[in-house]
Amino acid sequence: MRIAVNTRLLLKGKLDGIGWFTYETFKRITQGHPEHEFIFLFDRPYSHEFIFSKNIQPVIINPPARHPVLWYAWFEYSVPSALEKYDANVFISPDGYLSLNTSVPSLAVIHDINFHHRPEDLPYLTRMFYRRFFPLYAKKADLIVTVSEYSRQDICNSYSIPPNKVNVVYNGANPSFRPLSNEEISKVRDIYTGGDPYFIFVGNMHPRKNVPRLLQAYDLFRDKITGGFRMVIVGEKMFMTSEIEKVLRQMKHAKDIVFTGWLDPLSLCQVMGGATSLTFLPLFEGFGIPVIEAMNCDTPVLASNVTSLPEVAQNAAIYADPYNIHSMAEQMISIATDEILRKDLIEKGRIRRQNFNWDKTAEGLWDCIMKLIDKIQ
Repeated sequence: MRIAVNTRLLLKGKLDGIGWFTYETFKRITQGHPEHEFIFLFDRPYSHEFIFSKNIQPVIINPPARHPVLWYAWFEYSVPSALEKYDANVFISPDGYLSLNTSVPSLAVIHDINFHHRPEDLPYLTRMFYRRFFPLYAKKADLIVTVSEYSRQDICNSYSIPPNKVNVVYNGANPSFRPLSNEEISKVRDIYTGGDPYFIFVGNMHPRKNVPRLLQAYDLFRDKITGGFRMVIVGEKMFMTSEIEKVLRQMKHAKDIVFTGWLDPLSLCQVMGGATSLTFLPLFEGFGIPVIEAMNCDTPVLASNVTSLPEVAQNAAIYADPYNIHSMAEQMISIATDEILRKDLIEKGRIRRQNFNWDKTAEGLWDCIMKLIDKIQ
């Protein structure tokens, strides 16, 4: 069986959430199923670290698809030509984009449809592309995989998709995330915060990640808590970050915010493990991998009480209203001052995290791929 895979987000040193999903699942799938041939479709020169096994044939097809016009050209012209040329039996797209111009059976992994609910967060052309084409992709797909029950219901309700067409396969977390020793925690804090305890946020500076309100809540927290307690923000700027800059200019404690930018997995593991708590309070989230990464590090979790996060974290987190900075600040005070609460969250996190690992994710995705293959045989 020839299985074509959209691997355009496998970018050396630049893996984001969907990139990691692609990497972790298809590394396991390709190595675990040598009886099948996999055609990896890249849109630019690729790193050989992504050619996981001998049964992978890497193919570069132009143009580099990093803009709505080029997305259209790549998926509607280049991908169908490649599927025909390499005689692919099925097409798997881990980022949800499909080709409407092919008859090859397709599986789309649609992680969430935040753009359907929050179009104002996106540049105009990106917004228009997503809102025009993702409903068509959802209808075109023979099977859809998503990463939470929340997202499954959202896709079905928003796009009128039959529930039996959408399968839930939870994300995992990088196995390098682990608890740190007290000595390691001290070293990490010395490096990043001058030895001070800190909260951590992980995610791109996207409007739906709610970083401006998080910073405002931190300012309120610091007004009520004496001593050095800092905030570490890990992630790259995307677009529409002027609101963050505005909030920083108005903050009393802006000097205690640490922006690290993007971190490699080992460094991120260290910074996550050294934190007093993860403060992950987005307005919309399809899953929330940082929540599981924090649990793997024995780092307590403060999360939003909306969308998928209560489903993912369940009783292993405390929650706040992400639209209410006072709610967020009060919960930050609770988690910073209550050692019994932190220990309870760590213990519950150790139990909850057992439900999420990349082996289970890869197995679940493979089961769905086999469903697709069974339909065409």
